[in-house]
Amino acid sequence: MDPNIVAEIRRRLKALEMRETITIPLAIESGSRAWGFPSPDSDYDCRFVYVRAREKTVTLFPVRDVIEEPLTPVFDINGWDLAKALRLMHSGNAVIVEWLTSVFAYQLHEPFRDAALELAEAVCDRALIGKHYFHLAKAQIQRQDHFKGEVSLKKTLYVLRPLTALMWLSEHPDKAVAPMNFLDMRRDAGFPEPVSDAIDRLLVQKAESSEMGSDQLDPVLSAFILTLYERFEPWAKAEPPGDAHREEIDTFWRHWSDELCPRQAVVPALDPPG
Repeated sequence: MDPNIVAEIRRRLKALEMRETITIPLAIESGSRAWGFPSPDSDYDCRFVYVRAREKTVTLFPVRDVIEEPLTPVFDINGWDLAKALRLMHSGNAVIVEWLTSVFAYQLHEPFRDAALELAEAVCDRALIGKHYFHLAKAQIQRQDHFKGEVSLKKTLYVLRPLTALMWLSEHPDKAVAPMNFLDMRRDAGFPEPVSDAIDRLLVQKAESSEMGSDQLDPVLSAFILTLYERFEPWAKAEPPGDAHREEIDTFWRHWSDELCPRQAVVPALDPPG
């Protein structure tokens, strides 16, 4: 992590808070740097959760619930309104949970992060989280044409990461949330030694290649990936969450919206001239 780039991201987050009248209690690094397999030219994927001022939240005409900064070769900075993040958590989207467990924070309100993690552990449905990861893997396998010919090294790891999350969940039946970092998940996922060796070689290639690097995939690894994909197809059948945990999530949202919302100064009205 380049300290100058980290400092610039933190400066941009503070500028965003001022420009948008928001509070950012969580801003973290996501993407390949946080997942544990960056390339030399990987950009910085900063993701954040924000809370708007009350008058922008309690309104008949709400503003968009996503903030996206212009994309550059170095900076990829965007975030979700807290309400959007919580609705996605409820529906089984693992992204917000990953943000909460990122190993690198640009800006952090620890009580909020700790409370959100506690909520996630209580309300996340492991079947829906597994469905999320299965569909991530499915999309990348289809884009890679089931590993025929040369494949993107980056996208191959984008297949391996969700499949490894499913392996980790299978090894930890009492858990609903897998670690964000690929290396941490891999350690406890139970890979066969020949596959683990092939992953080591892939990680070395990725670390030495550009983001656009490609190569033939080791047949040991491609066969294992496709076998895993077939084995995990039952994860795709998880049902929507219904009304479960809505009250807990709503209570969390109301509390932290009030706790974190920016307080705008009130300008007193002038007495009319006499």
